[in-house]
Amino acid sequence: MTETPAQPAPSIPAAPPVAKRVPHRREHHGDVVIDPYEWLRDKQSEEVLQHLRAENAYADARMAHLQPLRERIVAEIKGRVRETDMGIPVREGDWWYYGRTVEGLQYAIQCRVPAAPIDPANPADPAVWTPPPPLDDPAQPREGEQVILDANVEAEGHEFFSLGSLDLTPDGRFMLYATDVEGDERYTLRIRDLVTGENLPDVIDETAAGAFFSPDGRFVFYCTVDDSWRPDTVWRHEVGGTGDDVQVFHEPNEAFWVGAGLTRSMRFLLIESSSSITSEVRYLDAHDPEGEFTVVRPRVEGVEYDVEHAVIDGRDLWLITHNDAAPDFQIDAVPIGADAALEPPVTLVPHVAGRRVEGVDAFERFLVLDTRREGLPRTAIARLAPGIREHDLTFTELQVGEGLISIGASGNPEWRQPMLRVGWTSFIEPATVANHVVETGEFIVLKRQPVLGGYDPADYAERRDWAVADDGTRIPLSLVWKRGLAPALDGAGGGDGGGASASLEPSPLLLYGYGSYEASMDPGFSIPRLSLLDRGVVFAIAHVRGGGELGRAWYEQGKLARKTNTFTDFVASARHLVEAGITAPDRLVAEGGSAGGLLMGAVANLAPELFAGILADVPFVDPLTSILMPELPLTVIEWDEWGDPLHDAEVYAYIKGYAPYENVREQPYPRILAVTSLNDTRVLYVEPAKWVARLREVGADVLLRCEMEAGHGGVSGRYSAWNQRAIELAWMLDVLGRADTAP
Repeated sequence: MTETPAQPAPSIPAAPPVAKRVPHRREHHGDVVIDPYEWLRDKQSEEVLQHLRAENAYADARMAHLQPLRERIVAEIKGRVRETDMGIPVREGDWWYYGRTVEGLQYAIQCRVPAAPIDPANPADPAVWTPPPPLDDPAQPREGEQVILDANVEAEGHEFFSLGSLDLTPDGRFMLYATDVEGDERYTLRIRDLVTGENLPDVIDETAAGAFFSPDGRFVFYCTVDDSWRPDTVWRHEVGGTGDDVQVFHEPNEAFWVGAGLTRSMRFLLIESSSSITSEVRYLDAHDPEGEFTVVRPRVEGVEYDVEHAVIDGRDLWLITHNDAAPDFQIDAVPIGADAALEPPVTLVPHVAGRRVEGVDAFERFLVLDTRREGLPRTAIARLAPGIREHDLTFTELQVGEGLISIGASGNPEWRQPMLRVGWTSFIEPATVANHVVETGEFIVLKRQPVLGGYDPADYAERRDWAVADDGTRIPLSLVWKRGLAPALDGAGGGDGGGASASLEPSPLLLYGYGSYEASMDPGFSIPRLSLLDRGVVFAIAHVRGGGELGRAWYEQGKLARKTNTFTDFVASARHLVEAGITAPDRLVAEGGSAGGLLMGAVANLAPELFAGILADVPFVDPLTSILMPELPLTVIEWDEWGDPLHDAEVYAYIKGYAPYENVREQPYPRILAVTSLNDTRVLYVEPAKWVARLREVGADVLLRCEMEAGHGGVSGRYSAWNQRAIELAWMLDVLGRADTAP
């Protein structure tokens, strides 16, 4: 297929909003900055809201010609999704729990049906652990179904809705759930009696996500946040009680974030207090929920750890995943309680450089190990046979296919279960979910993500490629395309990373990047992405430093005083794709969100000539201003990731040297679309609003869309999310010259 290169931006139908300039003086370390757009921070100002509405109106006018394309893309997404569907039931206690969706409804409906009782003489009977089979007609409820939470009902009357916590007592009698109808991630917690279907009088406002019941069902443990949105306090609430809730733990250090939970065995309550580089865990016997918590290991700066309760050969053990003298982490087993001081730790999983150990899950009969190697996640399993000790455990890696495969375990709440629920996917293979029978090694496929409309993975291809950074570091790239529509890749003769033929026509390409917080951008299937691939657009991910794909060192090389490696790696990846003939600058769009939005702002300043367009989603583009303000949400916690410019002049100068807002200058910029949300508490809307105003000063063609009823994750509801993504995809296709291309 032959296409013309990307076309120039269409004529502007209306003048863009011009933010007024109000000098705001900021001085740190002898450096004086006059910021003319800081006034946009006042969220309560009607003038600010009017400016954001004007930006939305301008963006809508500029993209009005794309309305038919947006509608086609939404129709394509809907045409591939089974809108009325049922999730795979998960056994918890005496019930099978699952969600189902109904065509035309935005949100899932949470349901349950009774499960067969477990025979104490044969608790591992596969029959009682095998979920009910899929229904021929998913529009019909299962026999005996009970709806426990219909999010569509809860969301009535609200523009935004998010479910933050959902937990049930072990006997299945009571359910707690927490909802956010603003997008600011502050949840209202309620408790429902599932026998009567009525809510109890208990209502707790301003909670964080992650509330749960004690195993006896008498108490709810939940967290609250401080003025900067940091979860800092754990509380105990008596179900149905009228007294004041009890403060269980408070973390005064502003660099630490608090969370609480229950071990899978239901033997221990846990409270974890952690910064980006240090952690500390407390535990309490769950039979005594009103008791005092005990520290597992006192915090040591720079040492991260978490714990999992296991029973091996009749002994209660902590399995501790830590990085003490083990940069890529190892797992030690230590006795719980009084015996801990008497026996030295046993190394269960030793440290191996380049193999990132991400954690271990314990069940009554087996352990599950999650690691990362060669840029891909791995899952392994070890059986716990009678008489075996931790010294003798052997983990066997689960094999589900070759290529760029992501695998992981999820939906495994029960301590006694003899099977492990696992899922796997790739860029071209829809997600498959199966039960792995630990005793036999068998995989029982439960469901493969339905993709309607005749989708065939054989029509698409994926491969790993490598770019070379300025310092010689090899940067992994993941590529996926539709066969026959990307001549340079189809003619490359395989996936050995050898590059494409420069004589073949370059393809339009979307290059995605993130590169922060050790987050890994793993292979995964996306139905909306097909609307790009089917129009001949190649999708690529640059796995830049600052992410976690290649172990802890990969992360360390892209944070703090080496943060700029993230940006130059992305630029090197774009140049590689151009020099290999896979794409060309007038056919290349970059995308990133949140910290990846910082990446977008940085590369727009560094190498604008490489890109035809840049999509920045909830972008962290004014990091210096934000990190200088400890009163803002999450700022102090972020100092471990970015550095502390408030107290360190060198850090201040370094961040100022790459901060996108600080470094906008007179030069040609690609077309830019910035997307934000008014109620985002992680990256405030003011950052992209200021950035866009500054870009307009230098003549950049930039649009800002601000969701007025949403948070960091954007709009809520699946249809709203599809429409939002269709807006972004239509804009990309317009930039790439493919707006008129039929799939």
